[in-house]
Order: sequence, then structure tokens, then C-alpha cells
Amino acid sequence: MLDIEKIRRDFPILERTVYGYPLVYLDNAATTQKPEQVLKAMDDYYHTINSNVHRGVHYLSQQATEAYEAARHTVADFINAAHTHEIIFTRGTSEAINLVAACFGKTELRPGDSILVSAVEHHSNIVPWQLIGEEKGATLKVIPVDENGDLIIDELDHLLKGVKIVAVNYVSNSLGGINPIREIIAAAHRHGIPVLVDAAQAVQHLTVDVQELDADFLAFSSHKIYGPTGFGILYGKESWLNKLPPYQGGGEMIKTVTFEKTTYNDLPYKFEAGTPDMAGAIGLAAAIGYVQELGISNIQQAEHSLMTYALDAMREIPNLRFVGAADATHRAGVISFLVGDIHPFDMGEILDKQGIAVRTGHHCAQPVMDRYCIPGTVRASLAIYNNRTDIDRLTAGIRKAVKLLA
Repeated sequence: MLDIEKIRRDFPILERTVYGYPLVYLDNAATTQKPEQVLKAMDDYYHTINSNVHRGVHYLSQQATEAYEAARHTVADFINAAHTHEIIFTRGTSEAINLVAACFGKTELRPGDSILVSAVEHHSNIVPWQLIGEEKGATLKVIPVDENGDLIIDELDHLLKGVKIVAVNYVSNSLGGINPIREIIAAAHRHGIPVLVDAAQAVQHLTVDVQELDADFLAFSSHKIYGPTGFGILYGKESWLNKLPPYQGGGEMIKTVTFEKTTYNDLPYKFEAGTPDMAGAIGLAAAIGYVQELGISNIQQAEHSLMTYALDAMREIPNLRFVGAADATHRAGVISFLVGDIHPFDMGEILDKQGIAVRTGHHCAQPVMDRYCIPGTVRASLAIYNNRTDIDRLTAGIRKAVKLLA
């Protein structure tokens, strides 16, 4: 078992107060807090080896390049990529998905083709496909979701007809449900269709092995797994990355440039134009190192225990209803709920005044809310540093809000 109180001491922001109350931070699906180990790694970079990478023969540039590329190795090992050059550094999950949508669409989509997404996608895994679909004359198909937040995959083989790529999330950011990603990938591959997995809400909670999943593409964000903002990962199978054209032009992604013709660099640099975020890469590597030291299976066990405790405690609150799966087995990280006819924003405001940070609204998943005919939800999302005291504060805060708003 992990020592959660010891872990909490690694996160300095948890020591602060909000409106005179000790901070209860339950907005981890939006962004996680950063441990001292990550802050120190980034600070050390800027204090000791700050330099551009790949382009200099001087000592600092070589040190920066070594640290930067070591981060790529760390990521590859973490998700078990077959090759380090299958790891593309991006600004986040959104850019990674936009990259695949734009590059795949250029060469692979034709008028009348379809792209299959699910009904529980984040806007970042809907809008890029709509944009390229409008350009190429392709349309979206949608895997439906039932009342419990589970994807309905009984008709998946039928839905896959005419589909050129499937793009689905591993864990829903709005409902917290763990989707049957292995079954979806296997079904798509039976039809020869590649699959992109949005793992932004998965890598911090579950073991993610791209070779075991057989994902063709997989994306996640640094800031969801205790790393810095503005940095993310696209994994792509070597065969697909070699096949796709570059996303952006500029420095680093070229081999030779003349006014007549440009030849492109090898992987992964073909997709990494311009000066990269060196500190971001180093910060993410430190965050992954932190998670690996704790052990992802230990994290999963601790979070499952806390999720069970939270769901049991919240069930005791009159008129509270969960949106999505109501058990801990099929959830990861997120509890989405409503209480009576209280608007989510009003609930969030009163919780905030008690020092409790939650998220309210449609969580960049408006089609999900439309599916359930609600304006949004209150979303409490867990991380490894949350404890039972946080849950007790949350439930007490909800009860107080109910009294004030009755």
C-alpha cells in the first residue's frame, strides 16, 4: 500500500489554503498538480543546461540534447513502444490528434469515407475530424452510449463499414467510464482499419501498453500525469508515421532545403518542426519517473479504494445521482454527478467557497450532456495525492450546498 500522506508532502500546492480552508483539489481531470521532483527537474534544466537541442556542437547543447532524447526513451519505455522514434513530442493531446487527423486526411480520406468516434469523446477528438472531414468530403459516425455511460458495441462491425479510421478515448473525461478499447481495436483491425486512442485520462490511472493494445496511434498530455502543461505525446506505429506526410514545416523536420525541393527528416523529427519545449520533455520524464517509482499498479489499487469510498459516501446524499457508471470497477479518476435540480455551476461555486476545487459544465464533451439532456455535471476527479479527508470534505460540502440552495 502507498503512503498517501507521504506522497502529499511531495506536492507543495496542497499546503495552501483557499478562502481560509485547506485546499481540497479534485479537478485532476483538468490538470494534475506537480511534485517537487518535476519542479526541480525543470528548474535544474533552466539553471544548468539551458540550450537549444540537436543544432549545437557546444557542451550545453549536447547536454540539453542528451536530456531531451533521454525523455523520449522514458516515454517509449513507459508505454512500451517498440521503437523510440515512434514517440512524437507535441504540445498536448489536442495537437497530437490534430496532427493525425490532418496528416491522415491528406493521403487517406476520400469523399464518402467515414471516421468513427464514440459518443463520449472530448471535443478535441471530434472537431479535428470534422475539420478534415469537411475538407475531404468525409463524415463522422458515432458509437452510441447507453444510460450507464457504456459504449454500445454490439453493432460495431456494421458501424465500421466505410470507415477509414477509428478515434476513441480510453477513459471518458466527462463520465470516467473505462471504454472497451481492446475490443474496439480488435474489431477495427479485422476490417483493416487503424485506430487512434485518446489516452489523456488513462495513462495516469491505468497500465497502458501500446503493443499489447495494438494501437496504431495513441495520444496523451503531460499535465494530466503530474508533468508540465503545454507538452504531450503522440505514439504512432513506425509504418504509419513513415507513410504520413509532415504536419508542419520549419527547422528540424528537414534533411535538405532548396527552392526547388525539400526532403524530410527521419522519424521522429519529421513531425517536430521548430524549437521544441526542452523543459517540458524533461518535466514529463521526471513525472513518469515519479509514477513509475510509486508503481502504476499501486496507484490503480489506491485510487480504486478511494473511488469506492467516495461513491459509497456520495450515495448517502439525498437526491444525488451519478452520471455514468455508478461503480468503481468501470471508472477511472472521474465522478460526474448532479444533486436534485441544483445547477452544476451553483454547486461548484459553493464548494469553491469551502476550499474544494471541482469542475462544472460540459467538460468539453457537450454531445455527452446532450445525450442525457442535462446542461452539465459537477465533476470530482481523483489523483494519487487525494485521500479520504478530501472525500469527507467533499460530501460535507455538498450537503452544505444543498441546505443553502434548498
